[in-house]
Amino acid sequence: MSESVSYLSCKSSMPNGTTDDILGCVALGLEKKFASESTRMALAIDRCFLIYAASLMFFMQAGFAILCAGSVRRKNVQNTLLKNLLDSCGAAIGYWSVGFAFSFGNAYPSTITLEDPTIIGDISFVGNTHFFMADMDNYAAWLFQFAFAATSATIVAGTLAERCQMVAYISYSILLTGFVYPVVVHSVWSTEGFLSVKASEPVLGIGMIDFAGSGVVHVTGGMTALIATKILGPRKNRFYDERGVLLCPPKKIMGHSVSLQVLGTFLLWFGWFGFNAGSSLNVSYGDQSKVASLAAVSTALGGASGCLASLTTSTILEERRTGEAKYDVVSALNGVLAGLVSVTGGAALFEPWAAVLVGSIGGLTYLAACHCLEKLRLDDAVHAIPVHLACGIWGVISVGLFASPNHMNDTYQKTDHGGLLYHNGSILATNLLGVLLIIVWVTITMTPFFLCLSYLGLFRSDPLEEIVGLDISYHGASAIILDGAEPKETERAKALADLRRRRFGDSKDMVTANGGDDHLNGL
Repeated sequence: MSESVSYLSCKSSMPNGTTDDILGCVALGLEKKFASESTRMALAIDRCFLIYAASLMFFMQAGFAILCAGSVRRKNVQNTLLKNLLDSCGAAIGYWSVGFAFSFGNAYPSTITLEDPTIIGDISFVGNTHFFMADMDNYAAWLFQFAFAATSATIVAGTLAERCQMVAYISYSILLTGFVYPVVVHSVWSTEGFLSVKASEPVLGIGMIDFAGSGVVHVTGGMTALIATKILGPRKNRFYDERGVLLCPPKKIMGHSVSLQVLGTFLLWFGWFGFNAGSSLNVSYGDQSKVASLAAVSTALGGASGCLASLTTSTILEERRTGEAKYDVVSALNGVLAGLVSVTGGAALFEPWAAVLVGSIGGLTYLAACHCLEKLRLDDAVHAIPVHLACGIWGVISVGLFASPNHMNDTYQKTDHGGLLYHNGSILATNLLGVLLIIVWVTITMTPFFLCLSYLGLFRSDPLEEIVGLDISYHGASAIILDGAEPKETERAKALADLRRRRFGDSKDMVTANGGDDHLNGL
C-alpha cells in the first residue's frame, strides 16, 4: 500500500516525468523511509542496552548489602541492610529532583540522535535544566546515571557500619547524590564541564579521561567515607580499650558470615559488567560495540588479577610474620573489588595485558592502604576506603600511563593522545589535576556536613546501643534468629535496660565496660 502511495505521489508531482524519473523518486522516498526506520531501531536498541546495563548496576546494590551484612557482627545485620536500602532510596529522590539536572542539564537534550548524541555548550559549574526530569524524554539516560549515583552513595554505608544513626544515612545520601556527586559528574562527563574530554576546548587538548568512574564515582564515594569515619570515630574496643588506652595490636572485629561476603562480592563483580560495558552508552554507533566488549574483558581480567595479587601477597606476608601460611578469604574478596575499581577508569582503553597489570597493582594498593588506615587508627568496617579511594586514585593514574591510542580513537575519536607508555603525559597531567580537584571538592563540602551532624548529635549512635547492637536498639529484634537464640535476644534487651539504668540512675554502680562489652559481644 505504501509503495503504491509513493508511486502515485511521485507521479502526481512529476506529471511530465518519464517512467525512470518516477521510479527514481519512489526509490528515494523508500530510502529515506528505511533510513528513518533504521535510526529509530538503532535508538531503541541503544536505550534497551542502557536499561539492561543500569539494571545490572542497580543489582550491585544487593551485592553491597549482602557484603556489608556479612562483614558486620550478627547484632547489627538488620540495621546494616536497612541502611543500604536507604542509600538507594535517598539516591533516587536526590538524583530525580536535582542531581541529574546538576550533572548534565543541557548536555542531554530531550531527544538524542545518533549523529549528535550530546550538545556542546559553554563551560558551566552545574547544569540548569531538567529539574525533576522536566522536559526530558530520554528516561534510559536518567536510569543509567542514577545507578552510578547510587553506587557512589553506597560506598560510604559499609565504612560507617555498626555505629552510625539512621538519620545520618538518609541525609548524606541525598546530599551526596543531589549536589556533591553531580558537580563532579558535570565537571568530568558533561560536555559543559571544564575537565571534560568532550568540551569544546578541553584542558591540555584532552581533558580528564575517566571512562567508567574510577575517579568520578569511586574517589568521590571513598573520600566521603574517609571524612565520615574520621569524624565518626572507630567502633568500641577497635583501637582503644574502655579506659582510653591504645590497643597494640588493634583488635580485629570479624564479620559474622564469610559466606555472605563471598556471595556479595560475586554479585558486585556480576553487576560491574554493566557498570563498565554500559559506559559505552550505546552499541549501534561507530565502534561502540567494540568499546563495550573491551570494557567487559577488562572487567573480568581486572577483578581476577586483583584477587590473585592480593591473596598471594597477604599469604606470603602472613607466612613471613608467623611462619605459617594462611589464605585470607577477605583479602581475596577485597582484592577482586580493588582490581575492578582500578580498571574502571580505563576499562575500554587498556589492552588486556594492561588490565591484568592495573588490576594486580590495585590488589597490592588495597593491602598497602589497609595497613595505612590501621596505622592512622581509622576504622573501616568493610575496607571501602582502601578499595574505592586508594584504588580509585590508582585507577585514574593508570589511565594516564596505559591508555592505548587505538582504543582512545575508538572511544573518544582522539587519535593523537595516549598514555605515557605510548605518548606524552597530557592525560596523566589532566587526570592528576582531576583527582586532586575531586578530593578538594568532596572535602570542603562533606566535612562541614558531617561535623554539623556530629555537633547536633545525629551522627553516632549511643554507646549503649552500640554495645547491645543496633538491631535490638533500633529495630527491636535481630535479623538472624537461630535455634535457642531468643533467650539471648531477651537477655540482650535486658542488658540494654540495665546499662541505661545504671548509667543514668546510679553512677556509683556503673557497669564496667570490659564486663558489659565482652559479655554482650558474645551474644
